[in-house]
Amino acid sequence: MKSTEFRVLSPSGILGYGFPAASFMNGIARHPHLVACDAGSTDPGPYYLGSGKSFTNRAMVKRDLRFMLVEGLRCGATVVVGSAGGAGARPHLAWCREIVEEIAREEQLSFRLGVIQSDVSKDKVKKALRAGKIQSLPFVPELTEEAIDGSTHIVAQIGNEPVIKALKADCNVVLAGRCYDPANFAALPIMLGYDPGLALHMGKILECGAIAATPGSGADCAFATLKQDSFILEALNPVRRFTRESAAAHTLYEKSDPYHLPGPGGAINLEKCQFTELENGRVEVRGSRFEASSPYRVKLEGARPTGYRAISVAGIRDPILIGCIEEVLNEARQQVLGIVGGKANGSISFRVYGKNGVMGDFEPVQKTQSHELGLVIEVNAPTRDEADSLLSATRSTILHYGYAGRISTAGNLAFPFSPSDVNLGETFEFSLYHLMELDAADQFPLEIQTIEQGRTVS
Repeated sequence: MKSTEFRVLSPSGILGYGFPAASFMNGIARHPHLVACDAGSTDPGPYYLGSGKSFTNRAMVKRDLRFMLVEGLRCGATVVVGSAGGAGARPHLAWCREIVEEIAREEQLSFRLGVIQSDVSKDKVKKALRAGKIQSLPFVPELTEEAIDGSTHIVAQIGNEPVIKALKADCNVVLAGRCYDPANFAALPIMLGYDPGLALHMGKILECGAIAATPGSGADCAFATLKQDSFILEALNPVRRFTRESAAAHTLYEKSDPYHLPGPGGAINLEKCQFTELENGRVEVRGSRFEASSPYRVKLEGARPTGYRAISVAGIRDPILIGCIEEVLNEARQQVLGIVGGKANGSISFRVYGKNGVMGDFEPVQKTQSHELGLVIEVNAPTRDEADSLLSATRSTILHYGYAGRISTAGNLAFPFSPSDVNLGETFEFSLYHLMELDAADQFPLEIQTIEQGRTVS
């Protein structure tokens, strides 16, 4: 039988973003049943999934995890981390697991660790594609076997079920690969019998740390108390508080439809959701419902290499050049193509900050009003050497380009760094962003490791 309330501590928006120690310890003093954190996102782009590297800093991840493991286990809480290592593929999961084991040795901790892999084999994805069990998300091209074969890593955004499996195996620390963000917070209370709609909505808010408080922050802690028919949100830092507006506004976060929030196996329906302000900067939420869908679907994410990128950053202060910057850049691009014989093995693009560097062609302000511009020259090519060569030719052409009305014969660009050219290495693009049907018998691998006084015993 479940208790009358379930208490959850969320340290930050993403593991490794950091949080004030005082906020975290205020949460620990509330005796949470669960300390959970989302560790990943696709927001930083496809590079991290494709390359198998984390977008968060190892030292900061270790710092956050040390708090979660030491203080969380000390107060008897379960610790759950999902989307380990940022993108949640096998190398990211191994990277994060190594940090957990390192902390366990240093702190001589004892716990039962459940490690859930979310990688999906290319053969399994191809089989589902041929069976018509893969659906494209809006604005995403239809999936092809070529895209599958070209992907370095493919993961599924797992839901509550694999996490619950680990919890039922008496794991009090769970480390998951790519995971639906709210599942890190919702799996345990759902297993204990709490309402899935309320638990998932609570998780949807907590997975961003204190972003839904005001002033919001992804680098601070939030706390929630889940009850039979509602949950209560509160900040753990005296400079923040939850309001009805701040909590409700979070349903607009990264969502085109604030009333229906889809995830693995269904969606959270918020059509009848109510937000009520309580004393001491708290907000109570009720009316959230979970609606299961059939068939059960999970989102697939994959990335494939596309070549190499090199950039050069410069400033422009000449008002004459600023007034004709688009024409000069287009003419310079054509001149470069002429230098290489019109067969440049790559692409050249420009970002002009102070004009339309953020929105590009969608920028509604057509007249440049800046007294200075920031220029990012970007080239992409099949090899590192080709990218370097194309960037060199482009940068030097713009630097000395003779545009109409030019008075000085010196350089057109001011470079803040030397060297001016930087090769950013291999580039990737998302190759899978699709929904895949799962059979009821489908399982994600679970490995259980027993650690005693920092040493693995089984």
